[in-house]
Amino acid sequence: MPLIPEEPQIHESAQGPRATPASGRTAPTPRPVPGPRPAAPSRPGRPGPLRAAPPVQRTPRDAAAKPGPSGPAAGATAPAAPQIQLIPASAEGALDAAEEAVDLLLESGRAPGDVLVITTGEQHPWAAHELSFGETSYWAQHDAGDDVFYTDATVADRAASRPVVVVAVNGGAEAAAANALSSAHSRATALLIVCGDPQRINSVLGTSV
Repeated sequence: MPLIPEEPQIHESAQGPRATPASGRTAPTPRPVPGPRPAAPSRPGRPGPLRAAPPVQRTPRDAAAKPGPSGPAAGATAPAAPQIQLIPASAEGALDAAEEAVDLLLESGRAPGDVLVITTGEQHPWAAHELSFGETSYWAQHDAGDDVFYTDATVADRAASRPVVVVAVNGGAEAAAANALSSAHSRATALLIVCGDPQRINSVLGTSV
């Protein structure tokens, strides 16, 4: 079997004599083995050791804010009633008075879509013309809200609210006039203009306008 060369063993005798300390020279003092280093002090600007967070202080249940009942906030006022303006006119001239009122509104800066006109008697010519194309087309223009809309007391309940409502009391039964005034008052959010005979209007409303 092959021989494995052994590493040479260097004996102390082959290394020569050891050097002995010179006479008159003391041997160096052995250095102590260093122990664990003390913790370095924290530098300015560096966070120190973390501390446990204080316990969370809970608010007593009776002191916590509780949501109030749903609905309008306390102290909230109801929407203001619309301002009412009466323009005296006969039954025959009520529609012309309403037209003049609409013209003044538009000239003063009101948008056409802000105005709704209700008649108690004969329909406004615009309403009669548009209804000839069908109710679907007629009410589509109302829903668009782009122009002055004319309707009569019999279907006024279908109309939506608008800032200004003008009522032309141009005939019709007392019930129709009462319905028109009631619908107009509930739909006008800023201004209600009534054109007609003041005595008849007051008798319908039961009070002075």
